[in-house]
Amino acid sequence: MVDHHVADLALAGKGKLRIEWAEMRMPVLRLIRARFEREKPLAGAKLAACLHVTTETANLMRTLVAGGAEVRLCASNPLSTQDDVAASLVADFGIPTFAVCGEDRDTYYSHIQSALAFGPTLTMDDGADVVSTLHKEGGARLEGIVAGTEETTTGVIRLRAMERDGALRYPIIAVNDADTKHLFDNRYGTGQSSIDGILRATNILLAGQTVVICGYGMCGRGCARRAQGMGAHVVVCEVDPLRGLEAVMDGYRVMPIAEAAKIGDVFITVTGCCSVVRREHFSTMKDGAIVCNSGHFDVELEVAALREMASSSREIRQFVTEYTLDNGRRVNVIGEGRLVNLAAAEGHPASVMDMSFANQALCAEYALKNSTSLQNRVYSVPREIDEDIARLKLEAMGVEIDRLTPEQQRYLSSWEEGT
Repeated sequence: MVDHHVADLALAGKGKLRIEWAEMRMPVLRLIRARFEREKPLAGAKLAACLHVTTETANLMRTLVAGGAEVRLCASNPLSTQDDVAASLVADFGIPTFAVCGEDRDTYYSHIQSALAFGPTLTMDDGADVVSTLHKEGGARLEGIVAGTEETTTGVIRLRAMERDGALRYPIIAVNDADTKHLFDNRYGTGQSSIDGILRATNILLAGQTVVICGYGMCGRGCARRAQGMGAHVVVCEVDPLRGLEAVMDGYRVMPIAEAAKIGDVFITVTGCCSVVRREHFSTMKDGAIVCNSGHFDVELEVAALREMASSSREIRQFVTEYTLDNGRRVNVIGEGRLVNLAAAEGHPASVMDMSFANQALCAEYALKNSTSLQNRVYSVPREIDEDIARLKLEAMGVEIDRLTPEQQRYLSSWEEGT
């Protein structure tokens, strides 16, 4: 048995079936895996991956192994692991996996150390915890890394800050910034899966409710659209004037969180920033307000302040903690303020993760091939990779698009053509 720390290997049978179900809906990744099996572009690479341990991630790991990589996987969030999937990765696919749903902070970081124990040459992050761990420790393990990839907005923000400070010691490809990732995974995936998590945890009717979306990036837009589609009245809170204006033009009410706190029934934070919903906001919320976070880290809701404010608390439903304030009002927090779509549901659907993880696989290949020419910077996904993934996804969906004629190509490349 490979090195591992999972909840229960007896869950492997169930996990394998769910991995196979997801695989059916990931045709792009299947095509990449078939090529990887023939060409072995990752041969000799040691890849440490810190990702949500889900059925979709399992199929990415299988693809990387098919490409010749030696892989070790740990969780990128203490509540996002699907224990049956982790068990199957170990028992059925022989992939060292270190992830237990509900693990505490010490265990979380010990799992990162386990993923790094074999001296990786490539990293694959979702939130940049592996990168930051390596940089804080320094030493031979950091020196052995040739490149890495980053999956999510929050991680890219951290990595760009490292680049600006001159602290980044190896090149990173920002998978999150690929059009085939953030335009689809962030918007359609986060939108659907966040609402899914809320409904599974609470069984409320969204129609007629006031849903407050904090943050109007791609994730916020997806949440707003899905909530509106279910009949909710959507309010958007923003700090960026352009995004605030866009939300108004999209038909939503826009106001500061201090005002929205008084009228909201359901609150979703998707900003990538800290302390979005604070003590002063909790104190003015309606009795029974539901609060959750769909940003990567559990810093967007000041849950610690809410605990201090509460005269009592209880787990009123699975994944839902009810806090009773001194004024008698009750505020309900889903999933401890962690990612609601993974804490209370199953994360993004496989068909949208197909594109995100196709980017991860192809960018790992690209980073390995070009590591000697890449500087210690955060790079965008090459346009040709983005377009190839979109083309493959359209083909898998049975959708055809037009191609430019030679005349059209000449027209678009010439400055002399006009009216």
